[in-house]
Amino acid sequence: MHATLPHLIDSQFPPLKRTQLQTLQVNLGYLCNQSCLHCHVNAGPNRTELMDRTTMDMVLAYLRDEQIQTLDLTGGAPELNPDFRYLVTEARKLGVTVIDRCNLTVLEQPRQEGLAQFLAEQQVQVVASLPCYLEENVDAQRGKGVFAESLRGLKQLNELGYGIDGSGLSLNLVYNPQGATLPPPQAALEADYKTFLWQKYGIRFNQLLTLTNLPIQRFGSLLISKGKFKEYMDLLKASYQVDNLASVMCRSLLSVDWQGFVYDCDFNQMLDLSLGDSQKKKWHLSDLQGENLYGREIQVADHCYGCTAGQGSSCGGALSE
Repeated sequence: MHATLPHLIDSQFPPLKRTQLQTLQVNLGYLCNQSCLHCHVNAGPNRTELMDRTTMDMVLAYLRDEQIQTLDLTGGAPELNPDFRYLVTEARKLGVTVIDRCNLTVLEQPRQEGLAQFLAEQQVQVVASLPCYLEENVDAQRGKGVFAESLRGLKQLNELGYGIDGSGLSLNLVYNPQGATLPPPQAALEADYKTFLWQKYGIRFNQLLTLTNLPIQRFGSLLISKGKFKEYMDLLKASYQVDNLASVMCRSLLSVDWQGFVYDCDFNQMLDLSLGDSQKKKWHLSDLQGENLYGREIQVADHCYGCTAGQGSSCGGALSE
């Protein structure tokens, strides 16, 4: 796989500083039952990296001590970590909002029986990947049969109340472009998704989140192989919107990898760009006791244009319309 950081590090992206920390985004490991073309984590079925319970206990202590509002769980498929349910249960006992970034097909994996029911019982917010509402597009990006499996997962969640008004169970879908383009306007695409999925499959959800593909890891390497890396970067830079700087996710989020090392965002984690402007080679959760992150500089590089291009992009979807 081609290294993307050398193509990104010499950057003119404007400086950013942290605001109040609100979200701890934790990667529970790179093991996944899928290998998607756009995956910036390079996750897959053969990955063995998984967070252990000792590190999870550090996460829980940090949530408690810093009074962080939201725990955002990612992977790979975070549910494939053997201690996923332990972490969720203990975080909910602290009153923390938990988000599970679910690929939907994991609900049908061996040893995942009762997973959907568990998520509902714990009132976990589900953010589910569905990069298109057309079967051929989803299967082309994520593998043959993934669309049908995803629909079964969505129906299972709907039956438990997810995505239904008044249930208190949030189900948001995630759209990624099929290639080196920006997402269309989020509100209009959400309306299309809702109409199509309801009329054809009887499926409901709350919101659609549109995410820009970042030119790193598997997707960035693919661009380099096709000779389209510079073309895509030119598109991101030409579409830069300064107003998006105010609400990019890295300002109020801290990213934690499966070993407990911390970064400004999930993308910096994948590029191994250490937290902030510190001269320390790597920060670990165990180093952060008593540390005030407010006002610290954020590590930036050219991939940051992906979050500020057009309507903007974050783990919560578009930043503006």
